[in-house]
Amino acid sequence: MSPPSPPVAPPASGGGSEPSLADRLARAITLAGPISIAQFMAAANAHYYATRDPLGAAGDFTTAPEISQMFGELIGLWCADLWDRAGRPDIAWVELGPGRGTLAGDALRAMARTGLTPPVHFVETSPTLRAAQAERVPGAAWHDDVSTLPADRPLIVIANEFFDALPIRQLVRALDVWHERFVACQDLLFLPIAGRQVPDEIIPKALRGAPPGSVIETSPASVAVMRALAGAVARQGGAVLAIDYGYEGPAIGDTLQAVRGHRFANPFDLPGEQDLTAHVDFATLAAAAQAEGVHAFGPIGQGTLLSALGIDARAAALARTAPDRAESIAADRERLTVAMGSLFKALALTAPGWPVPAAFS
Repeated sequence: MSPPSPPVAPPASGGGSEPSLADRLARAITLAGPISIAQFMAAANAHYYATRDPLGAAGDFTTAPEISQMFGELIGLWCADLWDRAGRPDIAWVELGPGRGTLAGDALRAMARTGLTPPVHFVETSPTLRAAQAERVPGAAWHDDVSTLPADRPLIVIANEFFDALPIRQLVRALDVWHERFVACQDLLFLPIAGRQVPDEIIPKALRGAPPGSVIETSPASVAVMRALAGAVARQGGAVLAIDYGYEGPAIGDTLQAVRGHRFANPFDLPGEQDLTAHVDFATLAAAAQAEGVHAFGPIGQGTLLSALGIDARAAALARTAPDRAESIAADRERLTVAMGSLFKALALTAPGWPVPAAFS
């Protein structure tokens, strides 16, 4: 799913092809002045996800579900176990930013073996990715945002590498004040600059005395989504499992990054043609969720989560079934649990009265 883009100057009237996003952003900045990092990131990712399938070897990056079926299967069994211990209610299964639908396909297959065959709801705005998801999960329903999700039953919500793509604000320490970082443009060259001054009151107290050049990142968009999800779960029952790369804040650091062709790139180059992400502050998301009345667990490492859910046994079973693939299966398990095991973290939320989720006890 891509976040909504900020207003961008419309193309000039007349013939010829439509201007690129870079051209339109440059024109908007020329007319109205520099824009925030959040506006730049939102516009870039909205265009990026709407115009391509970014996944796999031919794309720009690979996510855990695309590495191995084991990831989606174990997430599905996590959902099924929680549903079973909650008394097997009629739930809706929700995924935010489902990519190609690979995780959903693997999770639903695993859940079905336990008797759980819920209606599926995807929060996705990209027409390209919606088409791919429809091939893997034909009966799914689609939503542009979380506000239209079912309100009449418990929700089990999965968000794998979703929050990292939502826009962030960056606050930069000058000599004795903090400024919000903005994006200026000169001859289609986009570059960060110090924008408006921000009051100390919005800086976490422990970080207000940070040295000049320090960067603090916040994501009001992520907090808004998490509060909406947590509020729905608190009212209706259910759970949320968010998996992403991130940290437990507040913290100092510039984590805005771009990936293009499986390589890191300058995030201010080629807006709309590369994936922009930032590390997720799990502590802030957990606090936002708890304010809505849900219980929060974690974060724990992705490696810890998958190991507790039985990835070693599943890898061994797959290797017995396909001995010619034993080495690649072992390599996939290693990548998911070791290479990605610490940087990627999992945060779980549950409604009051729901059981503690597996791997978080």
